[in-house]
Amino acid sequence: MDPVDRSEIAFFDVETTVPKRGERFAILEFGSILVCPKKLTELQSYTTLVQPADLSLISTLSVRCNGISRNDVVLAPLFSDIADTVFDILHGRIWAGHNILRFDCARIREAFAEIGRQPPEPKGAIDSLALLTQRFGRRAGDMKMATLASYFGLGKQTHRSLDDVRMNLEVLKYCATVLFLESSLPDVLVDKSVSPSETTSLRRHLRASSSGVDNTVITPFTLPSIGENSVAQPDPFNMSFLRNEMASDNNLQLDTLMEEEEEENQPSDTVVVSANTSDHEGFLSPDAISLSNIRAVLVPFYHGSQLMRLKLLHGDSSPLQLYCSCLKIRFGISGKFLDNSGRRRLNFVVDLNSRLCSILEACDSSAQKVSVDSGSSSDWNTVVSPVKGFVNCPNARIHIPTEISGDAARYAIEVHQRESGGDTQKLIFSNPSAEELESLLKQGSVVDAFLSLEPYDYQQKAGVRLVAKKLVMHS
Repeated sequence: MDPVDRSEIAFFDVETTVPKRGERFAILEFGSILVCPKKLTELQSYTTLVQPADLSLISTLSVRCNGISRNDVVLAPLFSDIADTVFDILHGRIWAGHNILRFDCARIREAFAEIGRQPPEPKGAIDSLALLTQRFGRRAGDMKMATLASYFGLGKQTHRSLDDVRMNLEVLKYCATVLFLESSLPDVLVDKSVSPSETTSLRRHLRASSSGVDNTVITPFTLPSIGENSVAQPDPFNMSFLRNEMASDNNLQLDTLMEEEEEENQPSDTVVVSANTSDHEGFLSPDAISLSNIRAVLVPFYHGSQLMRLKLLHGDSSPLQLYCSCLKIRFGISGKFLDNSGRRRLNFVVDLNSRLCSILEACDSSAQKVSVDSGSSSDWNTVVSPVKGFVNCPNARIHIPTEISGDAARYAIEVHQRESGGDTQKLIFSNPSAEELESLLKQGSVVDAFLSLEPYDYQQKAGVRLVAKKLVMHS
């Protein structure tokens, strides 16, 4: 193969450990195939197990996910040993894979950073999760590779790198064939083969293509250097802008399967409410909220970004923020997990009245629908727990946000106390400690909460998080 010719598409996949909160991912297997873009034939393949620097990262949950145990990798090469090969396979080529922009690309970048090397740079990317969601629709169910493979009768996904990339290519071929045939069929036949919503979507894409609208999904980009700052750029692959968003998100890993009540605490862009909040500016009481006006929309992560995030609104454009009075704390501060800066992640649980419960369930419903329609295959965590009808009173977890500035982090929360006469005074003026918050937010206490509702979707877990901006303790 001509070493100068980099026209092949590099399909690749990594299998990793399933980290607990505060741990990092470790690559356990890398697999790739180089594919001819004109014939979609496999030209070359490469796969290897990878020994992580710390074998203890391979947990029981990790083995259940991909079957790779410590014994399997104990004699395998370290990533530093295969870095040259991986770089040669990926650098300067179009990358392809299922959900690679959210997961695999980030893991490659991290692995090269850990050994002090610049990562390979692609000249384009095809994320089949986004591509098939857009073009093929959800007729096969969720967009997980296992579901798509089952839909086309391609067998069971093994969750091994080389098998998965080959399955990915076959799924793309099948989907492309179906779409090609449908584009040539009379409308009446297509309408019988797919649902009305899928037909509408398909016709819209076909009309756009025939009218000359550029719907290309191959996006040129440059992989950012490890040391560059998180500056907003119109670059769909540049994940650096997510660093602060994700810095306190690493606790939302798949170990939530074993402890579902714990969710991660994502920093918020919203400024902490000032001490003068008697008018509750920007925060709505439950009685002022119309359930029919609650809606979820997709907005860019930053101006010009092609990556989108969910946002909850009340009405046309107002961010949905709640002022909830007289919430009774069921469980006080919990903070057994640490963020990246070593600070405890703090949250507490409050009981919900029926009105607030209905509002949060409406938020869940709206956000989940938009999330699914946008192609997310993540498991949805409801904000209300347990659901209505159970013996226990419905409750929800409120998170204390962590604000990151450079290498420093603080709890971005104001705590006031309401006197018997109705006046309030600030109890903690700046940088509250976990111990101070723990001493105030005790079981049985009553608190007024100014809350931001923040949808998240990270590592196959999604939902709406309640983030406290200001708390007013009752005497």
